[in-house]
Amino acid sequence: MSKKILIADDEKRIAEILQAYLEREGFRVIATYDGKTALAKFHEENPDLIILDLMLPEISGWDVCREIRKESHVPIIMLTARDELTDKLIGLEIGADDYMTKPFESKELVARVKVQLRRSEYPPSPDSALVIDQLEIDQERRLVKIDGKTVDLTATEFDILISLAVSPGRVFSRMQILDKLGEAYEGYERTIDSHIKNLRKKIEPNLESPTYILTVHGVGYKMKDRG
Repeated sequence: MSKKILIADDEKRIAEILQAYLEREGFRVIATYDGKTALAKFHEENPDLIILDLMLPEISGWDVCREIRKESHVPIIMLTARDELTDKLIGLEIGADDYMTKPFESKELVARVKVQLRRSEYPPSPDSALVIDQLEIDQERRLVKIDGKTVDLTATEFDILISLAVSPGRVFSRMQILDKLGEAYEGYERTIDSHIKNLRKKIEPNLESPTYILTVHGVGYKMKDRG
C-alpha cells in the first residue's frame, strides 16, 4: 500500500503543486489549508508523514506540531517562509524532523520525504541490541528504553542516537552527525544542537548534568563509554 502524506499549507497553490509531485511518485496525499483541519485529518487519516507550514490560520504550525508530538512520532517536515535560523531551531525543538525554507524546489522536498520515510521503516540491523547503563537500544525494532520504560523518539532523533551509541566514547562533530543522517539531508550544523536537546529531555535523568550524551566543547558530541 502506498504511503499517505498529509500536507498543511495555507497557500493553496503550493499545496496543489506538492500534491501533484507526490502523487506522481505514487503517494496518497491529503491537502489541508489550516491548522484545525490539519489536526482533524491527522487523527482521521493516520498519515505516514506530515508536511507542515509554520504560518497556518486557526492553529499555528508550531502548535499543530506540539499536539501531534504528544501522541505520535510520525515524521514531520516543516515549511517556513522566512530564512530565520531561530524559526527553524524552534521547529526542531518542538519535534519536527526536518525543515525547508520557501521558496523551495518541489523535487528536493520529495527527496526529503523519501529520506524521512526510509528512516521510519525500521530496517533490521545485525547488531540489534545496544545497552549502556540504563539505556537500552533495540536497533531492529527501533525501540529505546530508559530504566525499562519505553521512550518515544522521532526518526531523526533515533538515527542521531544510534550514530553516537554504536561508537561510545568517540567524538562526532555536528557535520559528521549531519552526514550520517543521509546525503539528501541539508541543514545548518546548529540544528543538531536542537535534536540533541530533545534527546536529552527524553533519556537523561538530569539535564543539568547529562549522563549519556556528552558535549565536547568546541568539537561536538559523544556517547559515554560503556567502560
